[in-house]
Amino acid sequence: MKARHFLLTLLSAAALLATGQANAQQRPIRLIVPYAAGGPIDVTARVLAERVKDSLGTVIIDNKPGAGGNIGADAVAKAAPDGLTIGIAATATNAVNPWLYARMPFNAATDFAPVTQMVRVPNVLVMNAETAQRLKINTLADLIAYGKANPGKLNYGSGGNGSAGHLAGEMFKKEAGIFAVHIPYNGGNPAQLALLSGQVDFNFDNLATAAPNIRSGKLKAIAVTTAQRSAALPEVPTVAATLKGFSIDTWWGLVAPAGTPPEVVAKLNHAFVAALDSPDTRTRFATLLAEPVASTPDQFGAFMKSELAKYEKVVKATGAKVD
Repeated sequence: MKARHFLLTLLSAAALLATGQANAQQRPIRLIVPYAAGGPIDVTARVLAERVKDSLGTVIIDNKPGAGGNIGADAVAKAAPDGLTIGIAATATNAVNPWLYARMPFNAATDFAPVTQMVRVPNVLVMNAETAQRLKINTLADLIAYGKANPGKLNYGSGGNGSAGHLAGEMFKKEAGIFAVHIPYNGGNPAQLALLSGQVDFNFDNLATAAPNIRSGKLKAIAVTTAQRSAALPEVPTVAATLKGFSIDTWWGLVAPAGTPPEVVAKLNHAFVAALDSPDTRTRFATLLAEPVASTPDQFGAFMKSELAKYEKVVKATGAKVD
């Protein structure tokens, strides 16, 4: 009887352990988005969360905005490296903020395990259409020539000091050898309104934001900032066609906390890359003018490292700082 009781006890313990492991495997994955709900990053994360539910199970989106994305990114960095918490790494959080903020709660270079890049969105140099016509500016070469012939007369707007538009503008000025006064606004929408009303001469804007006014004829697209032309505006040349090597765009991807086992990272990568490569995802992302970019963990890690180095020079050149 004692032997039988002991055997039953062992079987019960094994059953409980198996149940516990099954429950652990069924626990949902938390995907932290370091920005508010409703924006392009949030929308693309939700699309992918739906696409991977068959392979990974439930993925819950957890929006943690604030401090330029640092609050959410820090939550990912400090999560348990068990594959149950992943997050979004973006241009701001993992390339710009480390040089922009005087104090960072995480180390962008060492606190994350890259999973895959998700998206690339071009920025575009736009002018008020009436201003461009008045100044006889049809191309990037025209804008540069005007700036050189009229030093100090050009200005440009952005969503604030250290914003993507500000950094792109400063990079452009340096490469083109011209001067333009930077006018920071409190966000991208006020900056675009200033451009539409003729208060500033040009902006570097997110293509998804600028596209409706480009198509309506209110804004003139001079050049896109990606290395290749955008499929959304194939007729618009790149800045790099005039200024060799110029490349600056908005990107984001998936990361896990540093120390996440390689086999777990590989499983996440396989599921999300399959989701990114699906025709449905490409169609959905196209409405946001976002290009899906699937990669291996090593490729995404190398890319983020290169972006971090690139923006160190750009941010330091602007002198922008956030305390």
